[in-house]
Amino acid sequence: MGSHQHDHDHHLGHDHDHETSHLSPEDIRVRALESLLIDKGYVEPAALDLLIETYETKVGPHNGAKVVAKAWCDPAFKQWLLRDATAAIASMGFSGRGGEHMVVLENTPTVHNVVVCTLCSCYPWPVLGLPPVWYKSAPYRSRVVIDPRSVLAEFGCHLPQDVRIKVWDSNSELRYLVLPMRPDATEGWTEGQLAALVTRDAMIGTNIVPSPANHAGANHE
Repeated sequence: MGSHQHDHDHHLGHDHDHETSHLSPEDIRVRALESLLIDKGYVEPAALDLLIETYETKVGPHNGAKVVAKAWCDPAFKQWLLRDATAAIASMGFSGRGGEHMVVLENTPTVHNVVVCTLCSCYPWPVLGLPPVWYKSAPYRSRVVIDPRSVLAEFGCHLPQDVRIKVWDSNSELRYLVLPMRPDATEGWTEGQLAALVTRDAMIGTNIVPSPANHAGANHE
């Protein structure tokens, strides 16, 4: 793509250079590729805008956080979620590609679940959005199966030695969502308040949901 990118950047001119001077090299490459695809007629701008809007506002980890918060507050929903995750999640309006067959894994004081896709990057898009870069990386996909405790420690998740770690391998037919344990000091909280505590990493299993006092609201990048 090198020569195409160079020609396209030259065509855009000085104004484009000034506009993107504050962007990272990766952002600049993405914008150049996007513009090239539009110029070649491979992508309609309106369709691209709709796709971006969908993943920014309708699909993402905020959906999964709502599922987790509802399970924490509603015992009947939690049982349904653990019994038939696909249907329970769809009842909240979260379904579609990547969520046709879902299984929810409940963390407990003695068992911690973590999800990986060893073959590629299968991921529950309707509830978690697009997978983070590290989820698709070869080091994560290989190491978390061999030595999950060390990998979790790199995410800042230090589990007691007596907690069993179970690694689940996603595939094109089956996607997983981790139901993390509800943190302490959240009695009486609303679903909305609880959902704000739930991070993407906690729903993959590479971390836990911290107590409100320790919550930073950030995911591992």
